[in-house]
Amino acid sequence: MAEKKKLRIQDLAKIREKARTLATIREGRGRAKVTVHMGTCGIAAGARDIMDALLDEMKKKKATDVIVTTSGCAGLCNREPMATVELKDQPPVKYFDLTPAKMRKIFVKHILGGRPATEYALAVGSETLY
Repeated sequence: MAEKKKLRIQDLAKIREKARTLATIREGRGRAKVTVHMGTCGIAAGARDIMDALLDEMKKKKATDVIVTTSGCAGLCNREPMATVELKDQPPVKYFDLTPAKMRKIFVKHILGGRPATEYALAVGSETLY
């Protein structure tokens, strides 16, 4: 019979941080929300590297008020990897043909600075169903 793995203090800290993040999402305290589109086409195009770059920038800048989510395909497989950035009281911006370097620039300029990185933007605003 395999021995059960014991929880370490580091494991508890990770659990606590994850719970805080979920509470931020539920209570609407996030200043920004970033959705990395990770359908199979996005993953094949490098979305995992985009996610890693985003999380690394968040850690470096101690950005605890940014909510990170994933979604499936955004419907533009040939423009993957893609991500959507939403700031409070601003329309969402969908970014395309991303690289880790572009994601880092978007993080600094748009997410931290509040100014969309228009050179990487595909669309501004939300789709509407009638």
